[in-house]
Amino acid sequence: MIRGVSTPVVLASGSPRRLDLLRSAGLDPVVCSGEVDETPRAGEEPRAYVARLAELKALASTSSHSAPVVAADTTVDCDGRILGKPRDATAAAELLRELSGRSHLVHTGVAVRSATAAQPGDVRVRVVTTTVTFADLDEPTIDWYISTGEPFDKAGGYGIQGAGACLVERVEGSVTNVIGLPLVETLELLRG
Repeated sequence: MIRGVSTPVVLASGSPRRLDLLRSAGLDPVVCSGEVDETPRAGEEPRAYVARLAELKALASTSSHSAPVVAADTTVDCDGRILGKPRDATAAAELLRELSGRSHLVHTGVAVRSATAAQPGDVRVRVVTTTVTFADLDEPTIDWYISTGEPFDKAGGYGIQGAGACLVERVEGSVTNVIGLPLVETLELLRG
């Protein structure tokens, strides 16, 4: 037992950041994710979006282990708009300019499915929100950050756990949420 959580657990995500976070909490998850369409629905609010995807990911895991399944989805919310992963350097620069010098929200939906659950009502879901404030970014800073390669696989085009920390002036709330998995809340869900 680690902090009241029985092991093993299944991580329904290929994210190395989520895997590292669970390992830092003393867990050694088995990674087993399934395919989920991550397209936002028309008019879908960011919090509802991450909750829906986390639940779908928990249900889509093809794990045969008799262990709870942890799934998550994170998005950046700027004025109620979902900011996804940039497709190229131009899109990354646009996202970084939009976030420059202002605050935005980072929402992560976390879902935990028991080993025997098979339908949506059997999955516990929680959404955690953190406020992140960026420093004012000039063009050389934006160009430098894009050159690191970090923006391309991250919602909102940045990662706080790497070079992107240089862009962030302030965080209000869970830092692990911004990385992609709010640990306190995830462990609470695992404890049941």
